[in-house]
Amino acid sequence: MPTTFLFSSIFIVFLALFSLADGGSIGVNYGRTAGDLPSAFKVVKLLKSQGITRVKVYDTDPAVLKSLSRSNIKVTVNLPNQLLSITAKKPSFATKWIQRNILAYYPHTQIESIAVGNEVFVDPSNTTSFLIPAIKNIHKSLVKYRLDSVIKLSSPIALSALQNSYPSSAGSFKPELIEPVFKPLLQFLRKTGSYLMVNAYPFFAYESNADVISLDYALFRQNDGVVDAGNGLRYFNLFDAQIDAVFAAMSALKYDDVPLVVSETGWPSKGDGNEIGSTLENAAAYNGNLIKRILNGGGTPLKPKANLTVFLFALFNENKKSGPVSERNYGLFYPDMKPVYNIPFTVEGLKNFREETGTGTGERVEGNRSGRVWCVAKEDVGKDRLQAGLDYACGEGGADCRPIQPGATCYDPNEFKAHASYAFNSYYQKMGRAAGACYFGGAGVVVTQRPSTFSTLSSA
Repeated sequence: MPTTFLFSSIFIVFLALFSLADGGSIGVNYGRTAGDLPSAFKVVKLLKSQGITRVKVYDTDPAVLKSLSRSNIKVTVNLPNQLLSITAKKPSFATKWIQRNILAYYPHTQIESIAVGNEVFVDPSNTTSFLIPAIKNIHKSLVKYRLDSVIKLSSPIALSALQNSYPSSAGSFKPELIEPVFKPLLQFLRKTGSYLMVNAYPFFAYESNADVISLDYALFRQNDGVVDAGNGLRYFNLFDAQIDAVFAAMSALKYDDVPLVVSETGWPSKGDGNEIGSTLENAAAYNGNLIKRILNGGGTPLKPKANLTVFLFALFNENKKSGPVSERNYGLFYPDMKPVYNIPFTVEGLKNFREETGTGTGERVEGNRSGRVWCVAKEDVGKDRLQAGLDYACGEGGADCRPIQPGATCYDPNEFKAHASYAFNSYYQKMGRAAGACYFGGAGVVVTQRPSTFSTLSSA
């Protein structure tokens, strides 16, 4: 039997029943700790010009919320840490806060969520005990005005809330936070159909462990990956490993059904001499490859179907922030609204995206001056592994395998390895040549010369 027929029936079934899932969503954090930023009106024009459809702010500034009115940009606002105490103690304050800061703008300003506090567990003012009562009082006020089904509540946590984060499968929350905070918080999120907000910064982990963490692994570039000894999953980037550590911590408490939103992540374009990796090139690579990773869809190794919403930090460099140089250089744009580096924010923009250095694809392949790379089947891999990779690529992976069906343009040569190579590459190109997209259980390999058996390619 020709090898193509081994997977053709599976492919036809998936073609009929499986439609490509939408990718994740990219938003930005609009911080304003600076003295030279453009007006909110100009900022909204900038967001729209870049195709950015979600923004998260750190307060409820009237000028900002008014400028976002009728913009079709979804907004996450923040009830700051300093208001947690009074919000927790006085339901009447929560109601007035909703009236002044939500009802005054909604629905013309599309407020989709409220971040109650921010990284409360590391707040020096010790506001942790007020978090859950504050969230409940805000929720009661939303219920009163029948907004509880359209405006979600959560509270961004830092990764420092984890007791363990490595390996990812051992992820767990700090014991002292489980009963008073995480169990009631996760129960609330489940009950209200909301999500846990997480601030994740691979930069900090890389900066502190550059001797053991590969820069390519931190920047979503091609690498051999890291196997989690606890569950056998292979990770090709630090971001996924950090997010799965949180998923594992939630699962340990039996809340693995609660979704997750990455409320902050980013990479500084400049830093002090001891801030390893804080360069413009690395910032462009991290944010550009992250956007590609998110918008192309697919979840993490532990949650492969969990398309993520991710908010980049931050829209602008903020010159009034204290701390190391890096704190003032996370911006995607300068205050004059010129980009710090060029990266796309939309699926359409990704079509022409290449890293500005190296091979331009996230791949580090020696001697490849053109930056063109393909994914093919390895020579020494057994048919079982090739078949599994082929079935995934043409099925759940959503690769375009029609050209290798009988009578189609790339059916010949009718050889198992040639068909597998075509399917592998179709999936690899669809995924934007992301790190790990050519793995297929060890059956795929990246090459720099176009395979002669390919008549057509999705990305030639």
